[in-house]
Amino acid sequence: MKVWLLALGAAVLWIATASPLAHVDHHLLTAHMVQHLLIMMATAPLLLLGARSVVTRWRPHPAFCWLAGTVTVIAWHVPGIFELALRSHAWHLFEQATFLAAGLLFWHPVIQPSADMENSPCWKVPVYLFLATLPCDALSAFLAFCGHVVYRRYGAGGGHFGLSPLEDQALAGALMWVTVTFAYLIPALVVTARLISDERRRAVEAF
Repeated sequence: MKVWLLALGAAVLWIATASPLAHVDHHLLTAHMVQHLLIMMATAPLLLLGARSVVTRWRPHPAFCWLAGTVTVIAWHVPGIFELALRSHAWHLFEQATFLAAGLLFWHPVIQPSADMENSPCWKVPVYLFLATLPCDALSAFLAFCGHVVYRRYGAGGGHFGLSPLEDQALAGALMWVTVTFAYLIPALVVTARLISDERRRAVEAF
């Protein structure tokens, strides 16, 4: 167990849920998006990396992990469900808890691969991560380019921090697009490079 990684994950979770950022999310969709991204893209993998030696026996199916992460992100951005979390503190806490749980599930097949994948990396990991970018890219592109305010709660208020509600929404969509792309595709490229390197080494050894 790596305590410093667990501590870093806990610190990021505090920034997302209890710092001043947590009080801005009701005024800016961008701040709300930052919360989600910090919980799923930073807190969850840091906690898994920190507790890697403890949870080695937990092997959820990758398809279930992928669906958990994807469905959670899409479901909580449905306008009616999204605004429920804005109106109710209890639902907001539940939303944050589900993002953390979904993040832990989603990153598990990447950080805690099966024993055979640890010994010989599998092409399933890059494919898993690439496919995960597609629904997030679709959602973020919709928020960035739809041309109208999707969530009435943000549209009803005035502009904050120099951003109109529509500009805030476009920024939130762009932020999600860029962050998810880098967070998913960089690990995918690293694994792909390892796979290519291993295949080349085996080819050389075969001659």
